[in-house]
Amino acid sequence: MSNQEKQIKVTDKRMFTPEGDLREEYRFLNEKSTAAAEPPAEPRPEPASAPPPPSRGPAAEGSPVAEEPPAYVEFPDTPPGLGPSFFDLVAMLAEPVPIYLGDVDLPGGQDAENLEMARIHIDLLDVVRQKTAGNLTAQESAFLEDLLYRLRVRYVQKSR
Repeated sequence: MSNQEKQIKVTDKRMFTPEGDLREEYRFLNEKSTAAAEPPAEPRPEPASAPPPPSRGPAAEGSPVAEEPPAYVEFPDTPPGLGPSFFDLVAMLAEPVPIYLGDVDLPGGQDAENLEMARIHIDLLDVVRQKTAGNLTAQESAFLEDLLYRLRVRYVQKSR
């Protein structure tokens, strides 16, 4: 190396300024998206607890096709905004496990014990746990962890 120090050039490639404004070199993206978008016929009322539609990010803004936001489904006989929860999803996925473990008698005295199917449903719940890691409330996370623990213990007891 020579006596001269090497100079390093740092270029800020972020699309937004610290204030949140679009940088000048990316203004064309904003112009394309506003020119292609048509105003909606009438605004849709959204439930109070409905999550906002997922952000499409800056790359989708340059898309010539304007997409409609997803429609939210309200279930009958349910107060607005109080549809199914994460707990309902987990309970629905866990519901067949006791049947497949042989802990529940079916009508007519039938037995539906199938340890392989029980294991598959337990593994599906573990996939939900892995994919939602960091996105759950403490209560939701504890509920899922406790349920998985109990189902796994019962599966091991039955498989011996």
